[in-house]
Amino acid sequence: MDKWSKIFVAGHRGLVGSAILNNLKKRGYSNFVLRTHAELDLTDQLAVNEFFAIEKPEYVFLAAAHVGGIMANSRYRADFIYQNLMIQNNVIHASFLNQVKKLLFLGSTCIYPRQAPQPMSEDCLLTSPLEYTNEPYAIAKIAGIKMCESYNLQYGTNYIAIMPTNLYGPNDNFHLETSHVLPAMIRKIHLAKCLSEENWELIRKDLDRRPVEQVTGVAPEEDILLVLAKYGIYPGKVVLWGTGTPLREFLWSEDMADASVYVMEKVNFVDVCSNMGEIRNTHINIGTGKELSIQNVAFLIKEKLGFDGEIIFDASKPDGTMRKLTNVSKLHALGWKHTIEIEEGVKHLYHWYLQNL
Repeated sequence: MDKWSKIFVAGHRGLVGSAILNNLKKRGYSNFVLRTHAELDLTDQLAVNEFFAIEKPEYVFLAAAHVGGIMANSRYRADFIYQNLMIQNNVIHASFLNQVKKLLFLGSTCIYPRQAPQPMSEDCLLTSPLEYTNEPYAIAKIAGIKMCESYNLQYGTNYIAIMPTNLYGPNDNFHLETSHVLPAMIRKIHLAKCLSEENWELIRKDLDRRPVEQVTGVAPEEDILLVLAKYGIYPGKVVLWGTGTPLREFLWSEDMADASVYVMEKVNFVDVCSNMGEIRNTHINIGTGKELSIQNVAFLIKEKLGFDGEIIFDASKPDGTMRKLTNVSKLHALGWKHTIEIEEGVKHLYHWYLQNL
């Protein structure tokens, strides 16, 4: 990939895509073709085919996806499988039709079985049942991996699939219903702290920036208290889903972006193929290889935000997969390791959140 190569970053405004775009710019790349969702609906095959035929990108980062946490995955199962399959199918096939030199497909470590051996290596894919709560999303991402492998094997393309662990960072989704666990906890604990301090100016500013069920900062105090309580946010108290015992691995999004660009620059399909037998599981785990419990993450956020209230876990709500630690030996062997630890990352993300209210 040359500095003047034409690059399409699909999903460049999201958590993943924005981090990749910033990393590329820092490395000196400048010839980007970008489209917002309003400008190009990636679920629309005709629109995607027309875009590729006109723009002819040479390299594609497929970071666009329909994503969310355990609540969203449970409630909107059809949306998760349909939208992700459509995005992947359209972009990957259009890349093939228009001779894209290389494509990087981003998935998620939720592709692995619920009872996968820990840490999870790439080879445990499709060895046993998936976690039920995110099964539709996981199946879509597995299809993307197999689509990349299949096009490489049949047509000689150079499409690489990477599977990042739980991500967090700038431009994260803090929506209380659809966000992932770490940004959701940061926002909940932040709002509970504001309630306990009676800092209504900051609460209203928060809701104006990110309304909760159409409740904005201009709503009466009683309406704000009611909608926040629905999501477990009270003065001096936060109620979180599950028991707090599941273990999770977290990766700073800018580290993930660095790994993504590194793989695009230095790793080809031939580098991830086994030397013998059937070619499968050529995807690459992207993570830290480190984990901590949801409870410990909550207490870490509580400490970094200076919250003096209670953290309560509602065991009647689902936990999701109990453990999802990635085996990152393949990634390390390819020459890349993470740099940001979670203690530093949480502090950076909260600062970003406050700066973007």
